[in-house]
Amino acid sequence: MIELSSSESPEAFKVLFACNDCNVPVKFCKQTGDNLSATLPDGVVLTSSNSIVRYIYETANNKALSVEELAFLEWESLCLRGFVANLVSNNKTVEQDKEFSNLLSMLEDYLSRSSISKSKVVSCVVLCTLYSAVNELLKINSKLVHVSNWLENFKNLPCFSKALKDVTGEKKFKNYYISLAKSIGKPDWLPLPPAKIIESTQQDTQDKISDEEIKLASQAWSSVNQTLKPKDRVHPILPVQGEKNVLITSALPYVNNVPHLGNIIGCVLSADVYSRYCRLRQWNSLYICGTDEYGTATETKAAQERVTPQEICNKYNKLHQEVYSWFNVDFDYFGRTTTSQQTAIAQDIFWQLYNNKHLIQQTVEQLYCGKCSRFLADRFVEGVCPLCNYNDARGDQCDKCGKLINAVELKQPRCKMCTETPVVKNSEHLFVDLSQLEPKLRTALETSYQGQGWSNNAKTITETWLRDGIKPRCITRDLKWGTPVPLEGFTDKVFYVWFDAPIGYISITANYTEDWEKWWKNPKNVELFNFMAKDNVPFHSVVFPCCLLGTSDDYTIVNHLNATEYLNYEDTKFSKSRGIGVFGDQAGSTAIDSDIWRFYLLYMRPEGQDTQFSWSDFMTKNNSELLNNLGNFINRSLKFVKNMYDGEVPKCKLTDVELELICWVNREIKAYIEDMKTIRLRDNLKRILTISRLGNQYLQENQPWKAIKGNDEQKIRAATVTCVAANLSCLLSILVQPYMPVTSGVIQGQLNVPQSVNVLVDDANFVQLLPVGHKINEPSPLFRKLEEKEILSYKAKFGGIQTQQNGEKKEEAGDAGEVEQQVAKQGEIVRDLKTKKAEKSEIDKEVAKLLDLKKRLAALKGEKFETKPKKSKKKT
Repeated sequence: MIELSSSESPEAFKVLFACNDCNVPVKFCKQTGDNLSATLPDGVVLTSSNSIVRYIYETANNKALSVEELAFLEWESLCLRGFVANLVSNNKTVEQDKEFSNLLSMLEDYLSRSSISKSKVVSCVVLCTLYSAVNELLKINSKLVHVSNWLENFKNLPCFSKALKDVTGEKKFKNYYISLAKSIGKPDWLPLPPAKIIESTQQDTQDKISDEEIKLASQAWSSVNQTLKPKDRVHPILPVQGEKNVLITSALPYVNNVPHLGNIIGCVLSADVYSRYCRLRQWNSLYICGTDEYGTATETKAAQERVTPQEICNKYNKLHQEVYSWFNVDFDYFGRTTTSQQTAIAQDIFWQLYNNKHLIQQTVEQLYCGKCSRFLADRFVEGVCPLCNYNDARGDQCDKCGKLINAVELKQPRCKMCTETPVVKNSEHLFVDLSQLEPKLRTALETSYQGQGWSNNAKTITETWLRDGIKPRCITRDLKWGTPVPLEGFTDKVFYVWFDAPIGYISITANYTEDWEKWWKNPKNVELFNFMAKDNVPFHSVVFPCCLLGTSDDYTIVNHLNATEYLNYEDTKFSKSRGIGVFGDQAGSTAIDSDIWRFYLLYMRPEGQDTQFSWSDFMTKNNSELLNNLGNFINRSLKFVKNMYDGEVPKCKLTDVELELICWVNREIKAYIEDMKTIRLRDNLKRILTISRLGNQYLQENQPWKAIKGNDEQKIRAATVTCVAANLSCLLSILVQPYMPVTSGVIQGQLNVPQSVNVLVDDANFVQLLPVGHKINEPSPLFRKLEEKEILSYKAKFGGIQTQQNGEKKEEAGDAGEVEQQVAKQGEIVRDLKTKKAEKSEIDKEVAKLLDLKKRLAALKGEKFETKPKKSKKKT
């Protein structure tokens, strides 16, 4: 018997159909509302209607679903349901919604080539959802013969009409889908699974296990003593001769702002996963990072907040550490670039380049502000774009047309700090002559490219830079905040951030240990791994290596450079000033655990192309992959040990069924290790989920809850399945450790195993980690369901405010504090112009900007904006 929480939920429709079709008795709780959950006979609770339906059909047929069936269940959840919701909420017909019409046409084409319509489970989940819209709003096109016949035949089944009758919330279908549309929006376009892919997947799945694999699996299962014991990590960690020494760095985050989710997955989180994996492998690894604190960005931020650059650095270094700590990013050392070691090492590299004749002097045209008495860095200049005439272009790039520009090319340039018009002046600067060092770099890259950790985009970007020959690059700037240039005649300048910042890896290591040269001047015994987003690649693969190769020292040069594409937010970009997207300090304000954030960011890691953070997909992945897949398997396995065997792992007698499962798992473990060589973190996370799916299928097919009630032979089967499932849970806790360290610790706490179990060898296999009689602790659910109302509230909170202006969609600021600062600054500009008695047209232009900012601020505060003060009523 299955106990359903509510008969009012439209999602109960498909569950009741499945129960009627499979003759499974149903009992309803007294709960009401749209939220649906099902309590299974073994006490496990499922909260996804598709997972409940899957359980019913797999149990009734004593057979796991096919790959094609699983693909359709996922497609219905991620795609069809969202399109139906948007169709119903907009009260449209198929003819009025071209995307939905295309979706049905694709389904029609698929049905003409596939027998999927014969699958009861697919018919249940797809057609129950489709009927919800068809019943009132849709008239299926007569050309969609296969879809129409499929739906009509389905509606004529007795179990369909009975389910429809039993769903007390049928009249609420429309309201339910309207609510769903608001919470998830229109989904990403996910086409039907192509037949060729399914056929190849099925073929791979059906590959026979060899006799040799069976033999090795049997031998490995009882070879627990081969498992290595982890070694203690004693700081400072230094390279050890004869061991694998891994130095890991992630791009140093700018100190002038809070990192958003894209920043976090692009560098520190990806590097953290690999660092934790290195520890699993017992490699001698060191993970170094810190804040990049010098340069224009810091000066600009300090000026905006009216504090000193050092105060900005102190504030944001602390904030960055707090953000990464919340995300459980475990650096061996997190430092900063504003240190004496940074100055000493950067100047030493400079002098070696100078003495080796790799520096040249050139005259550069720059904008100079007479009022501020300084040359203006690109970010301190604004004006009219010379290419598209956009009025607020920056000195380095135009935000409207996206083109790179030189500050001296701006029309009507103005100083960002005082609005005065700057003039063009010449300034002498130092350049590193990269062309001289190109031969050395090419030789070094030939060796470096042998490292499997180079991502394709990193190689492509590097080769694009080298293709036409690399040119001299400026390494000095007319700023005050930075590492000072020690050469006479240039002492009023500082090093340019892209010369200075990568040296921060070395100086931060020097702050960690006085023996830093054992890491950074030891290329024969150290492998260097760099993690970053793609925009940082050329500075780490070309500029920084050239600077190191230009010295007389034998520096460690990058061996593996792994770069991500960009993670966007919903259908736009992250913007702190506009309140769009989730930033590191905001994730902790939600009720979602940091491990769940880690999981989704790594699941969506933009490895081959840009990806986007989607709240609806976040909810789906949590509820399906974590709650109903990984969490469901582990919780069921451990609860069965606790409830049926008094918490002790029972004896097992392996059969061909278990040995075949072990072989499948062994294949995934080996693929996991191979994928880590090429740092395919996203794919590897999915391998973990594949193993838990194998575990769920194993439980469903062997049903220990039934076998334990049978004869002696069946009871042995129940004990064997329980033992294997518990051990598989332990294996999963190890493999998931780099991705979700807290969850791994919780699982291992429930299993009552020490952290020392986290060891992975090169030829790792699925072995009996939990001996017979091992006592586990009380199991409890690992994950919670994310509800649509909760997700809707987050989507609204982090979505910014959008208004219509000049017929174009414009994203408005979402941070009232920042907008207040902008209002104050603009007010000063207006007052200054009025004091100087400037032209009326110029004053009106700046007043219009001020009014726009005030309007934006009022919208953020939920206040009504009025351009004129209200007249007070006269007392009578």
